[in-house]
Amino acid sequence: MALRQIMLAKKITDAESALEELRGKTEEYDVREKELEKAIAEAKTEEEKRTVETEVEKFTKEREAHDEAIGKAEKEIEALRLQQEQIKEGEKTKRGTKKPMRKRSEAELEEMRNGINEYVKSKGQKREGFTSVDGGALIPEELLEPQMKPEDIIDLRDHVKVVQVNSASGKYPVISRSGGTMNTVEELAENPELANPKIEDVDYAVKTRRGYIPISQEVIDDADYDVTGLIRDEISSQGRNTANKDIAATLKKATAKEVTGVDGLKDLVNKEIKKVYGISFIISSSLYAELDKLKDKNGRYLLQDSITAASGKQLLGKPVVVLDDDIIGTKAGDLVGFVGDAKAFAAYFDRKRVSVEWVDNQIYGKLLAGIVRYDVQKTDGDAGFYITYKADGTQGN
Repeated sequence: MALRQIMLAKKITDAESALEELRGKTEEYDVREKELEKAIAEAKTEEEKRTVETEVEKFTKEREAHDEAIGKAEKEIEALRLQQEQIKEGEKTKRGTKKPMRKRSEAELEEMRNGINEYVKSKGQKREGFTSVDGGALIPEELLEPQMKPEDIIDLRDHVKVVQVNSASGKYPVISRSGGTMNTVEELAENPELANPKIEDVDYAVKTRRGYIPISQEVIDDADYDVTGLIRDEISSQGRNTANKDIAATLKKATAKEVTGVDGLKDLVNKEIKKVYGISFIISSSLYAELDKLKDKNGRYLLQDSITAASGKQLLGKPVVVLDDDIIGTKAGDLVGFVGDAKAFAAYFDRKRVSVEWVDNQIYGKLLAGIVRYDVQKTDGDAGFYITYKADGTQGN
């Protein structure tokens, strides 16, 4: 069984490499297509038109074959993953039958947990009861979910759009929010034309991030506790911290704007961000501390209690998310933050591949590496601003 899993993992890796190579050629076809569009516009004589027409027919056939090859490769990878999942769950399916993925039972999860514990204690020698990927152990998503998530931990993946992807790179279409409306027409009247949507392709390229758990040989030899729990907590923590850093770096790419006082914040929210966007404040702890001291003319604090916002506060009726200064800013004391619709502004392209593997270490022990794969890209630049706050010496109205 283990050999079949290893072979499937190798096939998937090879298929993904082939797909990435195919996708790399897509840009070449895009360039050729633009060149042909230009040639069509510039063709004057009949001979030039015939030549261009021949080239167009040739290009069309090549492009269709290329797109077909990509589709075939994607289906092949999907089929291999399904086969891998079926083997991992111990399912015996008839040839040609595809069973839907189901939620694992507690007994199955316990078997996997025990198998991974044995993998850790045997330093990677025992590989039964779980799926192995590229020489490491694939951790089921159910085992990565923490038993109780502390309320004060911020995960920015909850505040941006999460897109599940099945390939290492590709394009994601984004429609800008135009704010257009439909028209009122009489019965049986001809449909009027709606506002033309602006569609842009966002390129994503999944990258691998790694973290590790240093485990001494003594701990491995003497451990009688749930090692999987240790792996789960560490990978979850490192994965969240890494994702927060990369998402925050993307939010900082928003249009820079200096805001003076609370009135400046009000003008930004009320005038400069379209109402089609759901606005929130993702700000530094120093800016939060600054705003937390401000009162209106009636002596009421501007930051109000909220049962829905992660920080427990809201500003100008909008939820507030508080991050460390050096995450959303660059250094301690930075009065900065993102104001706008983070879900519209950025997307987190999740490859959903989390695994652990042994890494050699010169000390008497091992480093158990955790691996996550994703990309973060800006999707709608009109959805928000990256502000630098400046106090005006007065309180808000």
